[in-house]
Amino acid sequence: MFIAIGVATLIISGRYALGTAARMGPGYFPRILGLLLIAIGIVLAVRATRTAGGSLPRFQWRPLVVVLGSVVMFGAIVHFVGVALSTVMLIVAASAASREFRPRESLIAGILLAALAVGVFVIGLQLQLPIWPGQR
Repeated sequence: MFIAIGVATLIISGRYALGTAARMGPGYFPRILGLLLIAIGIVLAVRATRTAGGSLPRFQWRPLVVVLGSVVMFGAIVHFVGVALSTVMLIVAASAASREFRPRESLIAGILLAALAVGVFVIGLQLQLPIWPGQR
């Protein structure tokens, strides 16, 4: 996957001017990233052929559906409920995907992350999002 994304990045960024290290063009950074992705992919592929491991566990659908559903829920309610409450709801709902779900810990983490989200996005970046319900 790393190699495929790296090759695609190189192909797409091939249309842009490369420039020099002193005067980088728009294609300079994407090409470097593409080459790094290819290198990481090669290293991982070589390591995978030399390392013995067990079989992969059965794919778990529940965590995928719960986490994706909580992100969709966040996007749907953030303008109505506000950043603070919707972030807490997102963290608690996404945490429920784990078999080791602890409601109190999830609520504490949600409150801390909601404070961080409000600080970064609403106050720091000044995004036009309500913090609490009823604000516009």
